[in-house]
Amino acid sequence: MYRYAQKLHPLLRSLLLLSLMTVTNAHAAPKIDLIIDTDPGADDVVALLFALASPDELNVRALTTVAGNVRLDKTSRNARLAREWAGREEVPVYAGASRPLMRTPIYAEDIHGKEGLSGIAVHEPRKGLAKGSAITYLIDTLKSAEPHSITIAMLGPQTNLALALIQEPGIVRGIKEVVVMGGAHFNGGNITPVAEFNLFADPQAAEVVLKSGVKLTYLPLDVTHKILTSEARLQQIAALNNNASRLVGDILNEYIKGDMEHYGIPGGPVHDATVVAYLLKPQLFSGRSVNVVVDSREGPTFGQTIVDWYDGLNAPKNAFWVEGGDAQGFFDLLTERLARLK
Repeated sequence: MYRYAQKLHPLLRSLLLLSLMTVTNAHAAPKIDLIIDTDPGADDVVALLFALASPDELNVRALTTVAGNVRLDKTSRNARLAREWAGREEVPVYAGASRPLMRTPIYAEDIHGKEGLSGIAVHEPRKGLAKGSAITYLIDTLKSAEPHSITIAMLGPQTNLALALIQEPGIVRGIKEVVVMGGAHFNGGNITPVAEFNLFADPQAAEVVLKSGVKLTYLPLDVTHKILTSEARLQQIAALNNNASRLVGDILNEYIKGDMEHYGIPGGPVHDATVVAYLLKPQLFSGRSVNVVVDSREGPTFGQTIVDWYDGLNAPKNAFWVEGGDAQGFFDLLTERLARLK
């Protein structure tokens, strides 16, 4: 077609090529309307920079914060810092739940530091929080949204969305998909032998979301522990030599130490950032539809995600469970997006 176009009168050729480009662009993936629910946290901040550097694909409508890696006041500050560092201060940040639905609050300061961001200095961001709570924002936004139009990326405990669903179950109509960083099956847990932190922090909230009927995708430790840093991968980020790459490098160099020592692995995972990579380039990942149950009973399996990988129970499949991923492809995409920031 393009060879044929070269033989036409220049004006006709231009019109034909323009129409071909229009058709091509019409088939491009539509921009994802996205709310990011987060508890920053080192890997959350990397994920937020990643997402906010991708405005062509991700229309980030808001960041909603929850207590998790550290207390709510600190997760809310760190989300606003990430927004500031990305140069995206027009994106509102709403503070949400300060504690889980039922269980005693827990934090991960031993991993993320007392401020939630070990390896870098924190300060009070220039711009404050948006007025109103994250739960009210979720309800109002999802109630007024077009059917199945808004994707929610959940990077921490699922408390905010659970509270919104409990108050207004009908908001499921506005949700296109919920993409969760959380859970573990083949890998085992990272806070107990079987439980991953985000699910352990509020398993009752995860149960509410699972039972709501929303389309769910889980990126568990099974995949995040396959997408590890290396000297070469950290160096490709450092080579960008901009403020974003220096921040990410400083965060990761400190953050990955604990996992490398604990698991005896050659690099560290960047858990939450895999959610953003999945949204941007799902072909980097593989998995299957499964039945998932969250164990919220007190005892040694509290917070465990029980995954029927081989369909032994023949139970309804309520989630897509991501199990594999292209590690180098992930770091290439992250590096390419960080290069767009200052």
